[in-house]
Amino acid sequence: QVQLVESGGGLVQPGGSLRLSCVVSGSPFRINTMGWYRQAPGKQREPVAAITSGSSTNYADSVKGRFTISRDNAKNTVYLQMNSLKPEDSAVYYCNMRVRPVVEAEYNYWGQGTQVTVSS
Repeated sequence: QVQLVESGGGLVQPGGSLRLSCVVSGSPFRINTMGWYRQAPGKQREPVAAITSGSSTNYADSVKGRFTISRDNAKNTVYLQMNSLKPEDSAVYYCNMRVRPVVEAEYNYWGQGTQVTVSS
């Protein structure tokens, strides 16, 4: 059973910081690409950041310079450090694991989500 469990969400003031964590179990972690997505009310789910097994990263333009994705393979955990938070960052944040056992096949697994609310 593959399971992704997010934590670290909460209420924070504009300009504040949060660090989200996602712990993966039931699957080889270190070889998989990990990512964070978010979905605000009335909006589509959008990619925020991703990190490969080789620690290459990619960010949405809206969060570049403010968010940092990282991974700790020994702990099967991916993190999202969020700084200089804005109200428009408010959303449910989802952890994603992309499993690609061969080039021709790709599987995606999702966590339950953690709420981030940026408000004064």
